[in-house]
Amino acid sequence: MNSFLRRIKLNRLAPTFVILATLSVGIIIGSVAVHGVRGNENQVNSSDATPLKIPNPVQSGTQFTQIAKDVGPAVVNIYTEQLPKERRTTRRRSGPQPLQPNNPQSPDDQQGPDDDQQQGPDNFQDFFNRFFGGPGGQGPDDGGGPDGGGVRESLGSGFIVDGRGYIVTNNHVVDKADKIFVKLSTDPENPTDHGRPAKVVGVDPDTDIAVIKIDASGSLPTVKMGNSDGTEVGEWVVAIGEPFELSKTVTAGIISAKNRTIEPGAKGQFQHFLQTDAAINPGNSGGPLINMAGQVIGVNTAIYTQSAGYQGIGFAMPSNTVAEVYNDLIGPEHKVVRGSIGISFQQDLPAAVGRVYGFKSGVLVSSVAKGGPAEQAGIKVGDIITSVDGKPIKDGDDLVNTITARHPGSTAKIGYLRNGQQQSATVTIQDRTKTVGSLTGQNNAPNENGPGEEESGPDKLGVTAVNLPQQLTSKGVHGVLIQQVKPGSFADEIGLAQGAVINEINKTAINNKSDYTAAVSALKSGQDVVVSIIDPRRPGSGNFYRGGTLP
Repeated sequence: MNSFLRRIKLNRLAPTFVILATLSVGIIIGSVAVHGVRGNENQVNSSDATPLKIPNPVQSGTQFTQIAKDVGPAVVNIYTEQLPKERRTTRRRSGPQPLQPNNPQSPDDQQGPDDDQQQGPDNFQDFFNRFFGGPGGQGPDDGGGPDGGGVRESLGSGFIVDGRGYIVTNNHVVDKADKIFVKLSTDPENPTDHGRPAKVVGVDPDTDIAVIKIDASGSLPTVKMGNSDGTEVGEWVVAIGEPFELSKTVTAGIISAKNRTIEPGAKGQFQHFLQTDAAINPGNSGGPLINMAGQVIGVNTAIYTQSAGYQGIGFAMPSNTVAEVYNDLIGPEHKVVRGSIGISFQQDLPAAVGRVYGFKSGVLVSSVAKGGPAEQAGIKVGDIITSVDGKPIKDGDDLVNTITARHPGSTAKIGYLRNGQQQSATVTIQDRTKTVGSLTGQNNAPNENGPGEEESGPDKLGVTAVNLPQQLTSKGVHGVLIQQVKPGSFADEIGLAQGAVINEINKTAINNKSDYTAAVSALKSGQDVVVSIIDPRRPGSGNFYRGGTLP
């Protein structure tokens, strides 16, 4: 035995045997410990535990439940494809770009002012992301885009209003789509099947409403339309749609405001929304907003968001507006025809403007379409429209609603003030689409360095002004160019900005620097001052009025 051990020690494998022996002992100890734990678990006696039982269903439905059952079958999913287009490149003009005055035109508003339009406040920002496509919108292939080489896919909602397959949705849901598919609530959940093809019957971008149609073998389920005028703030409502591709989603909330305008200027003049806190998200767009009677009182259109998601405020186009637009779109011309007299105006004027121009209610004309109905009737910039056919006009919304409801070719008697004197004119209503172009102006702005004359420093308004360059005066523009506005000055406070043209102060025409200097010199502290300005890049867009009390 001693000789055997001696041989092991001398052998080179001795350390290996020692390690293997140690591991074996560890494994045996671990197995015993685990077995002991399992043994303890098996020793628990659960014979006194009572098995769980599933009770019989209890019908605890609410009014919301019934609405979802009644309206849900008529709510549809809308899937669109925008096929890739040939990539286009545009060449930008080189050189310094002129500064834009602080005016109510949206930077992305390529059409400029519109007929009988209201022009909104300054410094607005588009916080209202659309539900479908574009920034903050929903699209499974949002990165491709029509010019990026891939098919752009997007989702939205809609609801059936006629059993023969007529569906109401938003214009931005189907806008620019090459293919439109509709999936009914009864269709199987198949991600590769987008539903049945649909065709556009008509669209109205002004209200963001569209009508599409699918072929129906039988009568399809429909919604019941309600009267949105009877809707009250605080009333419960339900939204149904397809947010984030989650079909048949139902949310509830209340009406938090009425007659809400969310986009300034021409874009918002026909959009006066119901505001709700019912959760609506990307993909809900075009779906119905329903009252507790199970009636559709609105079409979910936009959300207020800074994160592209729900933040407690949504907007729905009222059903009364939807019904009027729908009836026009299913007509022979498949379009909405609105009347116009060919003017634009500024909404939400400063109080000083009313005091200087001598009116408490009415509409101050900012621009007149060249050759349009108003110009032919003798109406001019600066006139104050006070009535239509003897009916008093309170504000711009009142004027828009009154005129756009008239048929082209009909006449209206317009009452207005000019220099404090009441006058009237008979105007022939024209199709609004025919007067749009006459109210736009795309002329180039003057050189931002001005005509080269020596600056005289800021005046009592806080403005450094110079004569207009010849390139503007040759086009009939008159006034002075604002080269600089002193920070914190009166001009700064009322919204004057570098690059704008001042053409009038307190109803006194400004033709040149001499006129301007004389008008400013006559102003006194405590006096109401109203300054009329124009955008030199769009002189045809009309006057914008800024005003306040001079310190």
